[in-house]
Amino acid sequence: MTLERRLKVMNFGADTMGSETAVRVAFATGDMRHVDQHFGAAESFAIYAIDPERSRLEEVTQFGRLDMDGNEDKLTAKIAALAGCIAVYCQAVGASAVNQLRAQGVQPIKVTAGTPIADLIGALQEELRAGPSAWLARALEARQPRDGQRFDAMESEGWSE
Repeated sequence: MTLERRLKVMNFGADTMGSETAVRVAFATGDMRHVDQHFGAAESFAIYAIDPERSRLEEVTQFGRLDMDGNEDKLTAKIAALAGCIAVYCQAVGASAVNQLRAQGVQPIKVTAGTPIADLIGALQEELRAGPSAWLARALEARQPRDGQRFDAMESEGWSE
C-alpha cells in the first residue's frame, strides 16, 4: 500500500504557530470532520498543528480504500505518513500497529467512532493549557533537544559522599 495523494497546506502569512508549543496530531478520517476510520484501513489522515490557543490543518494524506485483512504491508506507508506526529486518533487500532506506532514515537488513541475532530482538538488544547497527561508529557519531552551540558553544573559543584 502506497500513499496516493498528499495535500500540504502552506502558510505564508503572519499567523504562524509557535514551533516550541505546537504539536502535530493525526486523525483517521474519511470525511475530514470526524474520526471514523480504523487505523489499518484508514483511507486518509487529517494532520493538524495544535498549540494551546490555535490549531491549523497542515496536511491531508489519502491511501484509498482498504480492508482490515491483517496485511502488515499497508502499515508501513501509513506510519511513514505520520512522521513528526505525536499521536494519531482512530476508532480502532491493532496490536501490531500499536507497537509500530509507539516505536516511531506516535501515540495511538482510540476514540468512539464519529467523534468530531474539533472536539478532540479542543480537549487536547485544554490539556496543553492545564498540564499534560503522562503520554503527552512524554511526547513533549521527547521533542526537546538533549542538552549536552546538563551535567556541567553538577560536575562543577563536585562530588562528595
